Amino acid sequence: MFIQVIEGKVRDAEAVHERLKVWERDLQPGAIGYLGSTGGCTNDGDCILIARFEDEDAARRNSERPEQGEWWATTETLFDGPVRFHDTTDVQVMSHGPLDDAHFVQVMEGHVSDRARADALTKESEDVLTEQRPDLLGSVTAYYGDGDYTELAYFRSEDEARSGEAKDMPPQLAEAFAEFQETFQVDRYLDLHEPWLTSA
Repeated sequence: MFIQVIEGKVRDAEAVHERLKVWERDLQPGAIGYLGSTGGCTNDGDCILIARFEDEDAARRNSERPEQGEWWATTETLFDGPVRFHDTTDVQVMSHGPLDDAHFVQVMEGHVSDRARADALTKESEDVLTEQRPDLLGSVTAYYGDGDYTELAYFRSEDEARSGEAKDMPPQLAEAFAEFQETFQVDRYLDLHEPWLTSA
């Protein structure tokens, strides 16, 4: 899988959302290898878009389409200041249900202190999370740069997610979560209360 993360500041979140609807209607039918996308803006105007493709070649061919360039040239004007891009094929997906059923997405950005341990912890936690956090539909983690990452956690609803966070953890899970926090150091959270989800 190939993922492109696009992020920046916007003043009009709905205008960006409308541009995504235009892409979905007019450009998605010709986007070979497109798997889906997740996007949204926080109440503070931080906007993030994550597009998923089968591989890097498919993403490149999509970017080279003239209509894609025209669409982005207009969409980019909705951002205040520079837009940041992160491209990667280093992706981990954990799924307990259809991610597109999510009504709340929490984005975490930061860096990992030990990548090998991060992979092991993710694998070890999957069964426990399935049992302990039925509100969590799954996650997508994109690694790039020198240990940097963007992780998206997909929840059935924000109310269920907050209730799940407030529950007492079994000792085994609490210990694992503490190590998880040490390994996955979070620099910022982005709460997408009304996520924009599209699929192929």
